[in-house]
Amino acid sequence: MLNTKKRPAFNTRWTQIVFVLLVSVFMLSAVSAQAAKFKKEYKMQVTVGPKLYWGMGATKFAELVKEKTNGQIIVKPYFGSALLKGAQLKSSQMVAKGVIDCALDSTINISPVIPEANIFHLPFFLNTFEALDKVKFGKAGEAVFKAMEAKRLEPLAWAENGFRQLTNSKVLVKTPEDMKGLRVRVVGNPLFIDTFRQLGADPVNMNWGDAVAGFQQGVVDGQENPMGVLVPIQIYQYHKYATLWNYVVDPLIIYWNQREWKAFPKDIQDAIMAAAKEAGRFETALSRAGLDGETSLNILKNEFNYSIEVPDPIAFLESKGMEVHELTPEELAAFSEATRPVYDKWIKEIGPEVYEKAKADLGR
Repeated sequence: MLNTKKRPAFNTRWTQIVFVLLVSVFMLSAVSAQAAKFKKEYKMQVTVGPKLYWGMGATKFAELVKEKTNGQIIVKPYFGSALLKGAQLKSSQMVAKGVIDCALDSTINISPVIPEANIFHLPFFLNTFEALDKVKFGKAGEAVFKAMEAKRLEPLAWAENGFRQLTNSKVLVKTPEDMKGLRVRVVGNPLFIDTFRQLGADPVNMNWGDAVAGFQQGVVDGQENPMGVLVPIQIYQYHKYATLWNYVVDPLIIYWNQREWKAFPKDIQDAIMAAAKEAGRFETALSRAGLDGETSLNILKNEFNYSIEVPDPIAFLESKGMEVHELTPEELAAFSEATRPVYDKWIKEIGPEVYEKAKADLGR
């Protein structure tokens, strides 16, 4: 006879518990396996210190990446070009090779490898924030990013160090003639050196520590840097005169090693990209604060709940005893005309097609 005795009913609740446990174990294993693909730390090259706006932008980026990736990606900024022992012009090469993972870097520093980046350094070509934004976010900006991609770099977002201004201890510069014989500390980019020589000045490439000693000893008369640098380095300790001429601009770019970037899952890429754009907007607002009316001050206040320490950098320098002069349109035209010969040489170096794209961007 068949055994008709009923078997005990299967414990549905116990089945559910076991199922949930198995799924949890599987998910934890998957997360662990995914986490194992990531480094404990991703090294970020930053040329300046953490207290300058540029450095603050790097700190913000690291914080946002950790937040947006739920702690899976940890970016550690190394300030003062510590990873390069001060050789900041090698940043893009080291990131391309994968020796360094990523960077918040200046177009000045990448220009030896990415000559297209010098479009921002043609003297008196871009004089306003409006013009700068048209080029950064236009066809010329795209050309710079494509040139970086061709060099195994993955550009993520723009930030900004600002328009570079002139200060010195000798004369309030208003005309090209005022530049004659002025010994000025400049960055090592040959385009900058050509520009100052064309104006009759004596450009000197030296590190900042040597420059300060040179100011104190009277060996060097002046220097050029963005307003966001002049305030924290207390330029008023060394120089009496400041000329606001916006002669070139110094955009920053957040970029990553391309091979490493492409190996990231899509969700991680999206999170890092969002962090880069947000950090870039924050840092750009810091650099422009007090120089574009209330626009950047409101961005900092309303979007980032941040109140900048020096909301009016021009008034601040004047309060420290500096005489500040902003070039009139007529004075600006005279400087532009005086430096035209620099264009003939450097448009060829940058690439005529990039220059034409920038001009088209400005006409939009």
